[in-house]
Amino acid sequence: MKMVNKFKKVLDEGKVAVGTCIDSYSAAAVEVAGYSGLDFCRIDNEYSWRRDEGMENMMRAAALTGITPMIRVEKGDPYLVSKAFQAGAGAILVSDIANYEEALAVVKASKFAPRGIRGFSSFSFSGGWGTRGGEDWVNWSDTELLVGIMVENEHIIPHLDQIFAIEGLDYCLFGPADYSMSIGLRSAKKNHPKVQEAIKRTVEAAAKYKKAVGIGIGQPWEEEAKKYMDMGCRFIEIGHELGILSSVWSSAGSGIRALEQGS
Repeated sequence: MKMVNKFKKVLDEGKVAVGTCIDSYSAAAVEVAGYSGLDFCRIDNEYSWRRDEGMENMMRAAALTGITPMIRVEKGDPYLVSKAFQAGAGAILVSDIANYEEALAVVKASKFAPRGIRGFSSFSFSGGWGTRGGEDWVNWSDTELLVGIMVENEHIIPHLDQIFAIEGLDYCLFGPADYSMSIGLRSAKKNHPKVQEAIKRTVEAAAKYKKAVGIGIGQPWEEEAKKYMDMGCRFIEIGHELGILSSVWSSAGSGIRALEQGS
């Protein structure tokens, strides 16, 4: 579907994009994120599993509210990238990239010939079910849809300059949890010195090629966001919607029970 890519627009304007992660596969959750004024929502299709009409309904919700849907998929399957864009993703994100060749494969899977290997069919939500086909839609797809990778593996760090130099790669999301695991920390340790150093190296390498780096944050929201914005991160992901909901319910429930105990 041809629409303004809010995530891209904000980045192109030199501003910091703000979004969240949707794990519930609820179209209503996507609508709420859009109506709340967020720029993007990352829909995780790596650890969860949703390959039916539910994804397209989430894309419709995103189109309705103007938020950019970012779909995360596993690496090694170019057809997943193509399917995400056909379904209506404004951005794709491929997990666990470790080297230049894997990053280049993501870009090639995202672009039409001669830049890539994406197959052509406008009979999809993105192509208006055949009503928006042709060169205009192809050019729009190749220029307006964003291509991103996860930086979450220690093996990728020495290759960052070469990777960010790839034409058509637009951004990366740093994954501190998996990066912690990759260096043997056995759990998510975002503030560990080695993890923080990797984040800084990623931001510095990306800045040379004008590529955006994002990171997920927790509470206190403003304090942590400022830390990574000052570091040079260009987009901020505010938690996961189910985690946020759980936190609010838990806090409110505990507070209300405490009132009863104190009476």
